Amino acid sequence: MAKTMRASSRTSLTVFPLIAATYFMVAGGPYGLEELVQKAGFSRSIFILLLTPLIWSLPTALMVGELSSAIPEEGGFYAWVTRAMGAFWGFQEAWLSLVASVFDMAIYPTIFVLYLSRLWPAAAVGHNGVIIGVLMITACTLWNLRGAGEVGGASLLMTVALLAPFALMIVYALGQAGHPGMHVVKTSPQTDLFGGIMIAMWNYMGWDNASTVAGEVENPQRTYPLAMMGAVALVAGTYVLPVAAIALTGVDPSQWTTGAWVEVAQSYSRYLGIAVVVGGMICGLGMFNALIMSYSRLPLVLAEDGYLPAVFARTLKSGAPWVAILACALAWTASLGLSFERLITFDVLLYGLSLILEFVALIILRVREPELPRPFRIPGGMIIACLLGVAPALLIVMALFRNRSEQMGSFSALTLGLVLIAAGPVVYFASRLWRRGSKAAAAN
Repeated sequence: MAKTMRASSRTSLTVFPLIAATYFMVAGGPYGLEELVQKAGFSRSIFILLLTPLIWSLPTALMVGELSSAIPEEGGFYAWVTRAMGAFWGFQEAWLSLVASVFDMAIYPTIFVLYLSRLWPAAAVGHNGVIIGVLMITACTLWNLRGAGEVGGASLLMTVALLAPFALMIVYALGQAGHPGMHVVKTSPQTDLFGGIMIAMWNYMGWDNASTVAGEVENPQRTYPLAMMGAVALVAGTYVLPVAAIALTGVDPSQWTTGAWVEVAQSYSRYLGIAVVVGGMICGLGMFNALIMSYSRLPLVLAEDGYLPAVFARTLKSGAPWVAILACALAWTASLGLSFERLITFDVLLYGLSLILEFVALIILRVREPELPRPFRIPGGMIIACLLGVAPALLIVMALFRNRSEQMGSFSALTLGLVLIAAGPVVYFASRLWRRGSKAAAAN
């Protein structure tokens, strides 16, 4: 099992840096809400953005808070599922996250280049985008080699820099309340409530990612519950408040496409528009940087448990698993050329299954280890703990059913996801055979 604490870590994550890192793992700012506003309109979007945290984010944050405080080990959700359900299911939990990361992490350099090209159009010409993406990955890799504390501190600074333009935009919007904005509202979109919730689910995904660095968090039993609740409030607030403020100006929601935040900001001030563009670059950079920290701890703990070569468990004085970080960075660099768009079906399938395993682990540990110290315990007893995962599980099933026909290039996203899930047990048993062979060779 993974080590509980890593005394070699030079700096530990405290509450506010962990909130900021979690914020980037989940949200990265209001960017990405444009499609929701376009489809649902402002008032319905606000309703969806307030409803989704209650039925999707809050249950997950409560689960993460209890399990992180009870089992504050490096690897987070891998450690929880392994302890509750055994090595096979723990490996599947880690496998699902790592496989999804190969496809997802290519998105964030693309976001960075997309916004950079608004300031420097040549960034998107030819191979420049790929080169810039490689440079961004390199910078984030070097940043992560300095340790989790450095990543958390950087995330805190980037959160302030990213959100400051939106705070100014809210002030401008409130000053223009009742006056026409870019467009006078003439349309009232036919709302697809569940479709809007699906978009919001995607924008509220990833709460458990922060758990993998538990061994590098200061006083994790206290820090995690506070960080989860703080991050939920921060994400919900920074989604709802800008949308609500812009709604008062009379902007036509049907005109909202990707980049609409920039257009609104430019209508107030050219410099505010530039600041929002820079914020979009920070969004891509900050999300990639924080997720390197999260995902790279999985090869580390898999190596410690013998499923990967021991070299992946090597760490620097900073506590950073340098081999795991470099290996992940190389895999994500190779995926830049895939140019996959992030699809709801693929993400929800892989992330949703891993999340369901975590809720099951919560219940099993309540039953099997009732005396396990839980500095933070979900209130309401066993019944609430059992019911907590019902709403997220139903949303996952409904999302998969609704988006089952999505395509990923020439492949069905659902089919590709199922193939990758089925590969998990194959890789697990192959790694067990490799481990036995390694032990036999060492014994001889």
